[in-house]
Amino acid sequence: MDKWQRRTAYYSLLLVGSILLFALLYQNGMRIYEGAPRTFLHSLQIVVETFTTTGFGSDSPWVSPEMQVLVIIMDLFGTLIIFMAFPVIAFPLLEDILSTTVPISVADDTEDHVVICSYTTRAEALIDELDSWGVDHLIIESDRERATELYENDHRVIHADPTSITGLEGAALGSARALVADVSDQVDAAIVLTAKEVAEDVEVISVIEEPDRQSYHRLAGADHVLSPRPLLGRSLASKVTTSVTVDLGDAIEIGDDLEVAELPIQRGSRLVGTTLAESGIREQSGVNVIGAWFRGEFETPPSPNATLTNRTVLLVTGREDQLEELKRLTLSEIRLFTPGKTIVIGHGEVGSRITAALGDADLPYTVVDRTEMDGVDVVGDATEPETLQAAGIENARSVILAIPDDTTTEFATLVIRDISPETEIIARVQEIESVQKMYRAGADYVLSLATVSGRMIASTILENEDVLSLNQQVEVVRTVAPKLVGQTIDDADVRSKTGCTVVGVERDGTVMTDVGPEFEVEADDAVIIAGTDEGIRQFTEQMS
Repeated sequence: MDKWQRRTAYYSLLLVGSILLFALLYQNGMRIYEGAPRTFLHSLQIVVETFTTTGFGSDSPWVSPEMQVLVIIMDLFGTLIIFMAFPVIAFPLLEDILSTTVPISVADDTEDHVVICSYTTRAEALIDELDSWGVDHLIIESDRERATELYENDHRVIHADPTSITGLEGAALGSARALVADVSDQVDAAIVLTAKEVAEDVEVISVIEEPDRQSYHRLAGADHVLSPRPLLGRSLASKVTTSVTVDLGDAIEIGDDLEVAELPIQRGSRLVGTTLAESGIREQSGVNVIGAWFRGEFETPPSPNATLTNRTVLLVTGREDQLEELKRLTLSEIRLFTPGKTIVIGHGEVGSRITAALGDADLPYTVVDRTEMDGVDVVGDATEPETLQAAGIENARSVILAIPDDTTTEFATLVIRDISPETEIIARVQEIESVQKMYRAGADYVLSLATVSGRMIASTILENEDVLSLNQQVEVVRTVAPKLVGQTIDDADVRSKTGCTVVGVERDGTVMTDVGPEFEVEADDAVIIAGTDEGIRQFTEQMS
């Protein structure tokens, strides 16, 4: 029973109860004070006429003060209760009639789509990924208000219960490419069971919070059980482990002699404060800077006059030895190759993966969490300076924020930056929208769980080996581009039109990395491009 139905039921009980009560009072009042007995039915008629204002005075005049007071109270209460009907019943009913009606099913010919249960920040990232590859999606949303909002924002959505057979049949699951269950671990299991009952052959992907629950979802029938948090934890830890060596960590191999890497510029690096043109990156290392993140905003190509800061993340291509040389330039000259201590804040799934990676790299760390448990060194609130000082923030080389709440993460970043301006801050956030705020707060590197999740799920659905990066701020993919055939890279103007950079071309099984402005794309070529999720989507729309 929804809110409107409950309010209507309460109002109806009040109305009927008050009419019956006043009818009894009126019947007894006329007998006792007026000496004019009335039947209960007649008394009920008088009360109804009074409440509805359709009749007055059929028994008037009343001579006793008691009856006069009763009639006055009846008049006032009747007027009040009638006016109460407008906000309780009439207005909500009218709003319901005039409001947007979200469909509860799709057309029978709907096919090859991905059914998403239901809408979350991770679903938003997944939808962007699917859109970039031209794959249709359909959201099943059980919350009516959210479904209406999605529908009005032009999402393809139905209002239904994803755990019900009716809801999944309404989503044309039988002809779908795949189903993604991403609500909660328990609800997801129920969705998987229902999905296998409706369409046993459709691929079902379940996204779980706790990796140790994977076996239950497998038993329910899930074809793939994904847990993005461990991947996120390892990726964040790699930003620390690679900052004390010239190891490239998450570099993406494009060909035999070319790699793409994200390289954050550290505090204390000789590059900080220089413009891209002044930095001498190309002259000293030989790499090509194809893009850069400035305070959470991606630019490709970056302006030669853009000033590099400790929050700049460079996207570069080059040979391994060239990238290693640039890595030396991005490291802090003050603490070059000195491990120092890392403080890990948050000891959930992401935090525990981070500490495991740091332990494997033999790097010292201190763990902070609100809850006392095994593996936690300092118990306390990371937004309180006392807690951070107890963890040794003044002497920490890096802090990794693995807190599952973005607001708390943002505030903790401000506190850390105030106490220890030189400490490197690496952070996870839940929502993509929080990334830019984190850079503004003072973080040096930020990665969104939604981004990692969306790419992981999309890659699983598409069985896509052409997605070359899952856990970085940019995406590197291999794709065909029929509209580029016969054009040179310069003529196609890919960067300005899509925000992506062509970093290689695969032709006859061989990856060519010397793709300058005069390189001409031929039929059957697969181009390798790097860019943001939005850039990849633009490229797919314009060049495929």
